[in-house]
Amino acid sequence: MSSSTAAAGTSPATEAAPLSLCAREPHVPADRLVAEMVPPPRFDAVRFATYIPDPNQPSQTEAVRVLEGFAAGLDGSPAGGGAKRGLFGFRRSKAPKAPAGPRGVYLDGGYGVGKTHLLASLWHATPAEPARKAFGTFVELTNLVGALGFQKTVETLSGHRLLCIDEFELDDPGDTVLVSTLLGRLVDAGVALAATSNTLPGKLGEGRFAAADFLREIQGLSAHFRALRIDGEDYRHRGLPKAPAPFTDEQVTRAAHATANASLDDFPRLLDHLAKVHPSRYGALTDGVGAVCLTDVRPVPDQSTALRLVVLADRLYDREVPVLASGVPFDQLFSEEMLKGGYRKKYFRAISRLTALARDAEGLVQDA
Repeated sequence: MSSSTAAAGTSPATEAAPLSLCAREPHVPADRLVAEMVPPPRFDAVRFATYIPDPNQPSQTEAVRVLEGFAAGLDGSPAGGGAKRGLFGFRRSKAPKAPAGPRGVYLDGGYGVGKTHLLASLWHATPAEPARKAFGTFVELTNLVGALGFQKTVETLSGHRLLCIDEFELDDPGDTVLVSTLLGRLVDAGVALAATSNTLPGKLGEGRFAAADFLREIQGLSAHFRALRIDGEDYRHRGLPKAPAPFTDEQVTRAAHATANASLDDFPRLLDHLAKVHPSRYGALTDGVGAVCLTDVRPVPDQSTALRLVVLADRLYDREVPVLASGVPFDQLFSEEMLKGGYRKKYFRAISRLTALARDAEGLVQDA
């Protein structure tokens, strides 16, 4: 839901009691997880043609060129059918030459340079029916394995022409081994891979783990991708004023009552509730919510809570749900220690996205 839509659905006469995220305990069946592996609503209409490269950043134009070529090489035929295929969809002879290097595409860059826009554009441009291509975040991919089991996930995705993985991060050695093995099996089946991250594939997990087994898995995973650097500043804040200051509890509460389908929750209570809901269900937690209103926003107390909040911020951003809040500004959610630690890229992404959603929510107070 865009900010303009949110404003259109807001009226002083709307006085229905707000929803509460804390009152929701959604159940998400496995088939929904598979069906929802498409670009999120925010990226329904994006295409390569709608990506506007920064003229001062030639790497952005180069990324579009490379990805358009990547998409053109995917012919839409089911993976594994007929002669064995390479990652770009071309049929291979029985004695193929070894590839010169990594053949998956990995978009590396800072926050807000349009990596997800480009990844979604690749999904849309790939000449295959939606059922033959998948798009999801790293968290959603690991959740799919948890719901279906490893072998069933391999079987489900092996028939795809393309798997796009957004926000590719490795949070623990277990995830590393799981994903490395999964992607290896999919590559063997002829599935093309594309991913985005704020970290080069050979550096994933850096600053978190030092075990030799972990590093070995990282190197194997890195081999699946060609890294494509995208430089630039965060478009969400390019030429825009500083993020809005938080509102008062009274303003937030009044706006929640005046906004159709808004939720209203105390921030500390919401953080407690997130601990009781699996992150794979955070999208369903926000189903039908037109705006999220939060009172008493304060710094998150620990790393586990912070990582759950990052997932919620991603799901709200995907769905274009404005976030109106009182308390501390969003750039004060995470401690200095967190912002210097191994998960700092996740936290900076969350700050960037919540700041954009806070701007979208400013009109809710004006219209209340």
